Amino acid sequence: MNEKTDVRDAAQPDPRARMVHELETHLGFLDTFTGAALGVLAVASGIYTYLGVQSLLDGDGAMQAFAAIAYSVAVSTGIFVFWSYLMRLFPAMRSARSRAGLLGAMGLGSLAIIAMSSWLNAAALAGGAAVEQHLAVTVQDYQAALERANENALAAQGLERDVARVQQSFADLSEQEASGGLSGLAGRGAVFRVLRQKSEELGALQQQIAEQSPLVDAAFAEGNAILSRMRALTVEPGPVDIRTVEFSEEAVQLAGLIARLRQLSVAPLVERAAQDLTASVVLPELDGGSEASRTAQGTTIASVLDVLAKRATTLESAAAQVIALPDPEEISYTPLSPADAVIRYAGNFVPSWAGAIAIDLLPAVLVLILTVTQGAIRSGREAVPIEDRMTVSELRAALAAARDVDVALANGRAEAHSGRKDLPDV
Repeated sequence: MNEKTDVRDAAQPDPRARMVHELETHLGFLDTFTGAALGVLAVASGIYTYLGVQSLLDGDGAMQAFAAIAYSVAVSTGIFVFWSYLMRLFPAMRSARSRAGLLGAMGLGSLAIIAMSSWLNAAALAGGAAVEQHLAVTVQDYQAALERANENALAAQGLERDVARVQQSFADLSEQEASGGLSGLAGRGAVFRVLRQKSEELGALQQQIAEQSPLVDAAFAEGNAILSRMRALTVEPGPVDIRTVEFSEEAVQLAGLIARLRQLSVAPLVERAAQDLTASVVLPELDGGSEASRTAQGTTIASVLDVLAKRATTLESAAAQVIALPDPEEISYTPLSPADAVIRYAGNFVPSWAGAIAIDLLPAVLVLILTVTQGAIRSGREAVPIEDRMTVSELRAALAAARDVDVALANGRAEAHSGRKDLPDV
């Protein structure tokens, strides 16, 4: 019974030996097209690298095309050679130290590939979209600056109501003085002339502020029209480089318009006028008929100057609040190449970056697969006896070698025996 079991066990090959044989067979088949597949990946990366390099080089001619082709060919060659080395050497390493060294080399080489190829691949995949994203962000910045400048200008135009209120108060006081309600002297005397002087100054300032209002509205409307053209340039079909040139021209016009809108603010003018209200008072000669009348006029003028100072302080404070409003941000449009735009707005193009990096680093997965497979083959071989690992061809070769050894031994014994027969008897 034991002999039959031993014979049956001997007839059945070890499962580990079968696994080793199957893995070696699969690797032999995969090796037939692995090099070609690696070459296709390297060539594809080189093509996208060529497109990315073209967007960076200046000029348009044979030299530019030659330089881009040379760079892309160098990248393709480097990627193919680098991963070919690792596919052959890394799985063959047995010690942890040697594998760690090659793993470090693979990481360093991967970083070099990303630096010389992947970002250019991303530029070729999403460069145009990234430039359009830059244009859209710039439009938003210009719109915010235009709205801020317009808000500041409208806030300054709102000072017209404050000026009108102060002007009307002095006009009312002058009418009261004309009827003798202030100094007690009816008519258009010294007090009346002081009040009328300030009322006319404030009236002129109010008129100047009112004249600025149509200019502010026109500038804001023109700015919105420019923004509309800029938005259209960000999405309309056609080469993005041509649209970028037109966008730059519109951006220059809009920047000048925003600066003009800032200059239309009347807040500084109102602040200076408020400061001049008390500083530029021309006191007329007191024209009362008696000393008591002149004293009454002087007292009234002093009261008027005190009221004038308070009104000037209030008006100056209102103008200062408008001046203290945050200025619009200085926007300067800077054209970007597709490669630079892809780097600046990398967060918006994660799929493109992932594809650009994957096409270069996908062979790293193949290296790891080969490493695991070779490790399984070695482990299986070490655990299986030599007789179970032998294939039919190896067995035939071993039997042939054994027969040759037997023949050689037989020939040697025959020669030795014949030699003893030829010796003479002593």
